[in-house]
Amino acid sequence: MSGLSSASAPVAAHSVAAPAATAQRELHALYRRVPSLGDYGSMTAIEERWILPKARAYEASAPRFGSAGELLNALKDFLAEEEAALPESATFLAEHATLEQFTTVVRQFALDGLTESESLLPVVPRLPYRSAMAVFRVLIDELGCGNEEKAHSQLYRDLLTELGLSLRLEDYLDETVPECYAYVNMFHWLASRASSPQYFLGAYAYFETSVLYAFQSFARAAKRLGIRNDAYYTEHLYIDSYHSSHMRTAIRALDEPDLAKIWAGVRLASDIVGTATEAAVARARETVA
Repeated sequence: MSGLSSASAPVAAHSVAAPAATAQRELHALYRRVPSLGDYGSMTAIEERWILPKARAYEASAPRFGSAGELLNALKDFLAEEEAALPESATFLAEHATLEQFTTVVRQFALDGLTESESLLPVVPRLPYRSAMAVFRVLIDELGCGNEEKAHSQLYRDLLTELGLSLRLEDYLDETVPECYAYVNMFHWLASRASSPQYFLGAYAYFETSVLYAFQSFARAAKRLGIRNDAYYTEHLYIDSYHSSHMRTAIRALDEPDLAKIWAGVRLASDIVGTATEAAVARARETVA
């Protein structure tokens, strides 16, 4: 999933590898512990080199929307353009990837799948009440409504188990590419670290809708390869239309929406998620004959 729309001015590309690949792994570790004073300094330094320039650039180039409704219409157009121009990697995954190649992609997103949505909870108290409640309804589903078997992270565990893979987060730290670390780190930043939670609203409104086409290639690959535990992908295809509606509600509920920040969140998520997906598929192609 990459941002392919011309709905706003182009933004110069930023390499996830700059800062160095090790910085993304370091940031992931920092986000997962109670930070010391020195840790805060390290987080800020990495964020200043990585995600803040992107967010500022997308915010500065955002169209001058007159209302939240205009922004949501632009988001709809952006998503339609992106779906119509899916990269070749989506076709490769859906129609050609071997079981070993598919497994490689699954491994690349294990850091996210094993902890899905846990990092998002801190955004709820940062949002105005009505907007927060719409987001919380989405997160309740992500966490299986308290039912461990239905939590999306458990569905990912079921998939990992069928593929003979570890359920230990630590076993994926050395092999995850920096772009996929950035994918996980983006959600931490949006929920807890961004100066405004409105970046999160734009990013997650984009994400919950884009999954409806982006996960099609994963679901088709799993079915083609005879994978039984494909519910992680099929559940997203089922539930995320509902989630997409709630995220639009969360934006409309804002009394004082910062439309440029919301749009920057849209573009940021498209950029980072798309880059991570391309990197994961490229790793599968490189490492598997």
